[in-house]
Amino acid sequence: MGRVDGKVAVVTGGAGGIGEAAARALAREGAHVAVVDINEEGATRVAEAIEQSGGSAVAVRADVSEEIDVISAVRSVIQHYGRLDVLHNNAALTDPTFLSSDNQVVDMSLEVWERAMAVNLRSQMLTCKHAIPEMTRSGGGSIVNMSSGASLKGDRTRTAYGVSKAGVNTLTMYVAAAHGKQGVRVNTIVPGLIMTDSVRAHLTEAMLAVLGRSTLTPRVGQPEDVANLVVFLASDESSYITGQMIAIDGGMSVHVGDFGQNRN
Repeated sequence: MGRVDGKVAVVTGGAGGIGEAAARALAREGAHVAVVDINEEGATRVAEAIEQSGGSAVAVRADVSEEIDVISAVRSVIQHYGRLDVLHNNAALTDPTFLSSDNQVVDMSLEVWERAMAVNLRSQMLTCKHAIPEMTRSGGGSIVNMSSGASLKGDRTRTAYGVSKAGVNTLTMYVAAAHGKQGVRVNTIVPGLIMTDSVRAHLTEAMLAVLGRSTLTPRVGQPEDVANLVVFLASDESSYITGQMIAIDGGMSVHVGDFGQNRN
């Protein structure tokens, strides 16, 4: 018996990075997983890999910033598996080219701002909106939203990204407050430095060195670390946890400044 045995889980942004790791981890623990992504080829690759490993998965192509796509994706999951128990809202704009255009407010194009809000924040509202009714029909469920350490502190760049992720934090609390008595739990994961391919692509070695020194653990985070937390929050082991922001950052957020190169 797995920790989420028999549950039906939707993972958005599941074609790679943290989403792929979460989809694989949920499947290993017994969930039927819908791998949802705008990248249909990538979602299919992940779903097929899960199936080949003995798990249960289906690929669903959707742009989760668009309501019609979200409605279609949820309908597909219900038609395929008959229920919905877990939603992991992982989809976000992390493309290095896009992030390089996400600057300070005075240099911000409205197009970049609105696209960040649509993909990073509106998508999570839309998936909650259409997943919750299906969850309540089955007696409840768990929603695991994805935020960022960038939502908790200001910076000189990635303004739209940070603000959109701060919105996710507040959305989580409001949805948890509105639907807790219906058996729907909602929590937010707030990751720090997690070494996905997109992180490696847009951070220089110097930046990674600074972030590594600011991490209190001997190593930096990997997608599987976040995936393990997703499984816990999806499982009944976390049944008394809702409305929370849970940091997974190797302690980066609990101290001030960089340790410096000469400190252990």
